[in-house]
Amino acid sequence: MAYVPMETSTPACLFLDMGWKATACRTSVPLPSVYVMNTDHAELCASPGWAAHLHDEMLPLAIGRPELGEELLEVGPGPGAATDWLRTRVSRLVAVEIETEAAARLSERFAGTNVEVRQGSGTALEFADDSFDSAASFTMLHHVPTTALQNLLLAEILRVLRPGGVLVGADSLPSQSLHAFHEDDVYNPVEPAAFLVRLQTLGYVDITLGVGSRLTFSAHKPPVRLSELSEP
Repeated sequence: MAYVPMETSTPACLFLDMGWKATACRTSVPLPSVYVMNTDHAELCASPGWAAHLHDEMLPLAIGRPELGEELLEVGPGPGAATDWLRTRVSRLVAVEIETEAAARLSERFAGTNVEVRQGSGTALEFADDSFDSAASFTMLHHVPTTALQNLLLAEILRVLRPGGVLVGADSLPSQSLHAFHEDDVYNPVEPAAFLVRLQTLGYVDITLGVGSRLTFSAHKPPVRLSELSEP
Protein backbone atom coordinates (compact mmCIF):
# COMPACT_ATOMS: atom_id res chain seq x y z
CA MET A 1 0.00 0.00 0.00
CA ALA A 2 1.08 3.57 -0.51
CA TYR A 3 0.02 7.02 0.56
CA VAL A 4 0.91 9.59 -2.09
CA PRO A 5 0.66 13.33 -1.29
CA MET A 6 0.44 15.60 -4.31
CA GLU A 7 1.29 19.29 -4.53
CA THR A 8 -1.49 21.43 -5.98
CA SER A 9 -2.21 25.11 -6.34
CA THR A 10 -5.37 26.73 -5.02
CA PRO A 11 -8.05 26.28 -7.69
CA ALA A 12 -10.42 29.03 -8.78
CA CYS A 13 -13.36 26.87 -9.80
CA LEU A 14 -15.80 25.67 -7.15
CA PHE A 15 -15.69 21.98 -7.99
CA LEU A 16 -11.91 22.02 -7.74
CA ASP A 17 -11.95 23.58 -4.26
CA MET A 18 -11.34 20.35 -2.41
CA GLY A 19 -8.36 21.20 -0.26
CA TRP A 20 -8.37 19.83 3.29
CA LYS A 21 -9.95 22.15 5.82
CA ALA A 22 -11.54 21.61 9.21
CA THR A 23 -15.30 21.85 8.74
CA ALA A 24 -18.48 20.63 10.32
CA CYS A 25 -19.79 18.25 7.68
CA ARG A 26 -23.21 17.55 9.15
CA THR A 27 -26.27 19.75 9.37
CA SER A 28 -28.84 19.76 12.15
CA VAL A 29 -31.49 18.72 9.62
CA PRO A 30 -31.85 14.95 9.01
CA LEU A 31 -30.54 14.09 5.56
CA PRO A 32 -32.95 11.92 3.61
CA SER A 33 -30.88 9.67 1.34
CA VAL A 34 -27.84 9.19 -0.86
CA TYR A 35 -29.59 10.27 -4.03
CA VAL A 36 -30.94 13.69 -2.98
CA MET A 37 -29.16 16.68 -4.58
CA ASN A 38 -29.95 20.36 -4.61
CA THR A 39 -30.57 22.00 -8.00
CA ASP A 40 -27.15 23.67 -8.33
CA HIS A 41 -25.39 20.41 -7.51
CA ALA A 42 -27.44 18.40 -9.99
CA GLU A 43 -26.80 20.96 -12.73
CA LEU A 44 -23.05 20.95 -12.07
CA CYS A 45 -22.77 17.16 -12.22
CA ALA A 46 -24.58 17.14 -15.59
CA SER A 47 -22.58 20.03 -17.08
CA PRO A 48 -20.00 19.80 -19.90
CA GLY A 49 -17.47 21.55 -17.66
CA TRP A 50 -17.72 18.84 -15.00
CA ALA A 51 -17.43 16.11 -17.65
CA ALA A 52 -14.31 17.79 -19.06
CA HIS A 53 -12.80 18.02 -15.57
CA LEU A 54 -13.41 14.30 -15.02
CA HIS A 55 -12.07 13.25 -18.42
CA ASP A 56 -9.00 15.51 -18.48
CA GLU A 57 -7.89 15.46 -14.85
CA MET A 58 -9.61 13.19 -12.34
CA LEU A 59 -10.05 9.94 -14.30
CA PRO A 60 -6.53 9.75 -15.81
CA LEU A 61 -5.05 10.49 -12.37
CA ALA A 62 -7.12 7.83 -10.63
CA ILE A 63 -6.54 5.17 -13.28
CA GLY A 64 -2.91 5.82 -14.05
CA ARG A 65 -1.58 2.45 -12.87
CA PRO A 66 -4.33 -0.17 -12.47
CA GLU A 67 -5.46 -2.46 -15.29
CA LEU A 68 -9.25 -2.44 -15.62
CA GLY A 69 -9.60 -5.75 -17.46
CA GLU A 70 -12.59 -6.58 -19.66
CA GLU A 71 -15.62 -6.08 -17.38
CA LEU A 72 -16.09 -3.06 -15.13
CA LEU A 73 -18.76 -2.18 -12.56
CA GLU A 74 -19.46 1.52 -12.03
CA VAL A 75 -21.37 2.38 -8.86
CA GLY A 76 -23.23 5.69 -8.72
CA PRO A 77 -22.67 7.04 -12.25
CA GLY A 78 -25.22 9.86 -11.87
CA PRO A 79 -25.46 11.66 -15.24
CA GLY A 80 -22.78 9.37 -16.71
CA ALA A 81 -19.90 11.83 -17.08
CA ALA A 82 -17.34 9.25 -15.95
CA THR A 83 -19.16 6.44 -17.79
CA ASP A 84 -18.38 8.07 -21.14
CA TRP A 85 -14.65 7.84 -20.44
CA LEU A 86 -14.60 4.49 -18.66
CA ARG A 87 -16.56 2.57 -21.31
CA THR A 88 -13.87 3.19 -23.93
CA ARG A 89 -11.36 1.29 -21.77
CA VAL A 90 -13.27 -1.96 -21.20
CA SER A 91 -15.32 -4.39 -23.26
CA ARG A 92 -18.35 -4.27 -20.94
CA LEU A 93 -19.41 -1.71 -18.36
CA VAL A 94 -22.29 -2.26 -15.94
CA ALA A 95 -23.51 0.94 -14.25
CA VAL A 96 -25.57 0.70 -11.06
CA GLU A 97 -27.55 3.86 -10.32
CA ILE A 98 -29.87 4.16 -7.32
CA GLU A 99 -32.04 7.01 -8.65
CA THR A 100 -34.77 5.67 -10.95
CA GLU A 101 -35.00 8.65 -13.32
CA ALA A 102 -31.24 8.95 -13.64
CA ALA A 103 -30.98 5.24 -14.43
CA ALA A 104 -33.66 5.59 -17.13
CA ARG A 105 -31.82 8.53 -18.71
CA LEU A 106 -28.55 6.58 -18.68
CA SER A 107 -30.23 3.56 -20.29
CA GLU A 108 -31.53 5.75 -23.10
CA ARG A 109 -28.24 7.59 -23.52
CA PHE A 110 -26.08 4.46 -23.74
CA ALA A 111 -28.53 2.23 -25.63
CA GLY A 112 -26.70 0.12 -28.22
CA THR A 113 -23.29 0.58 -26.59
CA ASN A 114 -21.20 -1.63 -24.32
CA VAL A 115 -22.88 -0.06 -21.27
CA GLU A 116 -25.59 -1.90 -19.32
CA VAL A 117 -27.50 0.17 -16.78
CA ARG A 118 -29.08 -1.36 -13.66
CA GLN A 119 -31.28 0.56 -11.23
CA GLY A 120 -30.38 -0.41 -7.69
CA SER A 121 -28.29 0.27 -4.62
CA GLY A 122 -24.55 -0.24 -4.36
CA THR A 123 -25.10 -1.54 -0.85
CA ALA A 124 -27.02 -4.57 -2.19
CA LEU A 125 -25.52 -5.48 -5.56
CA GLU A 126 -27.47 -8.08 -7.53
CA PHE A 127 -24.43 -9.88 -8.90
CA ALA A 128 -22.71 -13.12 -8.02
CA ASP A 129 -19.36 -13.19 -6.26
CA ASP A 130 -16.33 -12.65 -8.51
CA SER A 131 -18.31 -11.06 -11.39
CA PHE A 132 -16.11 -8.13 -12.46
CA ASP A 133 -12.46 -7.43 -13.24
CA SER A 134 -12.70 -3.89 -11.88
CA ALA A 135 -15.03 -1.40 -10.24
CA ALA A 136 -15.20 2.39 -10.20
CA SER A 137 -16.73 5.06 -7.99
CA PHE A 138 -16.20 8.71 -8.89
CA THR A 139 -17.38 11.61 -6.68
CA MET A 140 -20.10 9.40 -5.21
CA LEU A 141 -18.98 8.23 -1.76
CA HIS A 142 -19.63 11.59 -0.09
CA HIS A 143 -23.30 11.21 -1.09
CA VAL A 144 -23.64 8.07 1.04
CA PRO A 145 -25.08 9.36 4.33
CA THR A 146 -23.25 7.23 6.91
CA THR A 147 -19.86 5.58 7.29
CA ALA A 148 -21.60 2.26 7.92
CA LEU A 149 -23.39 2.46 4.55
CA GLN A 150 -20.16 3.51 2.82
CA ASN A 151 -18.46 0.46 4.30
CA LEU A 152 -21.32 -1.79 3.21
CA LEU A 153 -21.06 -0.44 -0.33
CA LEU A 154 -17.29 -0.97 -0.38
CA ALA A 155 -17.74 -4.52 0.99
CA GLU A 156 -20.27 -5.30 -1.75
CA ILE A 157 -17.86 -4.07 -4.40
CA LEU A 158 -15.14 -6.26 -2.93
CA ARG A 159 -17.47 -9.26 -3.03
CA VAL A 160 -18.29 -8.90 -6.74
CA LEU A 161 -14.69 -8.24 -7.81
CA ARG A 162 -12.77 -11.20 -9.16
CA PRO A 163 -9.62 -12.21 -7.25
CA GLY A 164 -6.97 -9.62 -8.06
CA GLY A 165 -9.60 -7.16 -9.30
CA VAL A 166 -9.28 -3.45 -8.57
CA LEU A 167 -11.52 -0.69 -7.26
CA VAL A 168 -10.58 2.75 -8.60
CA GLY A 169 -12.14 6.06 -7.69
CA ALA A 170 -11.94 9.64 -6.57
CA ASP A 171 -13.90 11.81 -4.21
CA SER A 172 -14.11 15.23 -2.62
CA LEU A 173 -12.15 16.32 0.40
CA PRO A 174 -13.91 18.48 3.00
CA SER A 175 -13.91 22.24 2.51
CA GLN A 176 -16.14 25.08 3.63
CA SER A 177 -17.18 25.97 0.08
CA LEU A 178 -18.17 22.40 -0.76
CA HIS A 179 -20.02 22.12 2.52
CA ALA A 180 -22.03 25.19 1.58
CA PHE A 181 -22.53 23.93 -1.96
CA HIS A 182 -24.12 20.77 -0.56
CA GLU A 183 -26.81 22.66 1.34
CA ASP A 184 -29.83 20.34 1.73
CA ASP A 185 -27.75 17.53 0.16
CA VAL A 186 -26.21 14.49 1.73
CA TYR A 187 -22.57 15.47 2.40
CA ASN A 188 -20.44 12.88 4.16
CA PRO A 189 -16.86 13.30 2.88
CA VAL A 190 -14.19 10.67 3.38
CA GLU A 191 -11.20 11.36 5.62
CA PRO A 192 -8.15 9.88 3.83
CA ALA A 193 -6.23 8.35 6.76
CA ALA A 194 -9.36 6.70 8.13
CA PHE A 195 -10.31 5.55 4.63
CA LEU A 196 -7.05 3.65 4.30
CA VAL A 197 -7.75 1.73 7.51
CA ARG A 198 -11.35 1.12 6.49
CA LEU A 199 -10.30 -0.41 3.16
CA GLN A 200 -7.74 -2.62 4.91
CA THR A 201 -10.30 -3.75 7.48
CA LEU A 202 -12.77 -4.70 4.76
CA GLY A 203 -10.13 -6.90 3.13
CA TYR A 204 -8.66 -4.79 0.33
CA VAL A 205 -4.93 -5.03 -0.39
CA ASP A 206 -2.37 -3.13 -2.51
CA ILE A 207 -4.04 0.17 -1.63
CA THR A 208 -2.88 3.50 -3.04
CA LEU A 209 -4.30 6.85 -1.95
CA GLY A 210 -3.48 10.18 -3.55
CA VAL A 211 -4.34 13.37 -1.67
CA GLY A 212 -4.19 16.75 -3.38
CA SER A 213 -7.13 18.84 -4.52
CA ARG A 214 -9.15 15.62 -4.20
CA LEU A 215 -8.81 12.06 -2.94
CA THR A 216 -7.96 9.40 -5.51
CA PHE A 217 -7.69 5.74 -4.63
CA SER A 218 -7.14 2.25 -5.93
CA ALA A 219 -7.52 -0.92 -3.89
CA HIS A 220 -7.38 -4.58 -4.92
CA LYS A 221 -9.14 -7.75 -3.98
CA PRO A 222 -6.60 -10.34 -2.83
CA PRO A 223 -5.54 -12.52 -5.78
CA VAL A 224 -6.30 -15.71 -3.82
CA ARG A 225 -9.19 -16.31 -1.44
CA LEU A 226 -8.10 -16.56 2.21
CA SER A 227 -10.07 -19.83 2.47
CA GLU A 228 -7.97 -21.32 -0.33
CA LEU A 229 -4.75 -20.49 1.51
CA SER A 230 -5.77 -22.75 4.38
CA GLU A 231 -6.70 -25.70 2.17
CA PRO A 232 -4.18 -28.61 2.03
